[in-house]
Amino acid sequence: MNRLAIVFIVLATQPSLAQKYSLEKSKVVFFSDAAIEDIRAENTKTLSIYNAETNDVAFSIPIKYFQFENATMQEHFNEKYLESEKFPKATFQGKFSSFNPDVDQPQAVTATGKLTIHGVTREVEIPGTIQIVDKKLLAKATFMIKLADYNIKIPQLLWQKIAEQVEATVEFTYKPQ
Repeated sequence: MNRLAIVFIVLATQPSLAQKYSLEKSKVVFFSDAAIEDIRAENTKTLSIYNAETNDVAFSIPIKYFQFENATMQEHFNEKYLESEKFPKATFQGKFSSFNPDVDQPQAVTATGKLTIHGVTREVEIPGTIQIVDKKLLAKATFMIKLADYNIKIPQLLWQKIAEQVEATVEFTYKPQ
């Protein structure tokens, strides 16, 4: 069993004194702003859980569900760059810092933990916001990912079409369990 599955089981089976949230809706977008061509893809198939008592958060993004405007780009993304058969998901395990679930105003938070992409795990700090609306948590973050940090190689021939780093935007809506 992989580590993320264990985290989900542990978070889901802790005593019910803590308020737990599961993902109701997700949108993960990455954008590559390159000299010749911009590339954008969106994924709405993320799984995530959040424990408000401990501030533990974990998510898993299935790579093959990123949707592109161009089918060829999607094929190359899955086969050549992210190798989604070999590395089927990106994951994050960590904590939200400075979040108070009793405050309903937007709050600046930092998600600190381990981000795994393309089989490479790195410690990251991702700044974002969380707001409570109608008992749901709305979490948003935008951050940069350097492809080289995750051993994602860009062929020399395509260096002007694919940026060395991509902007990732995450929007999650959590509902109480």
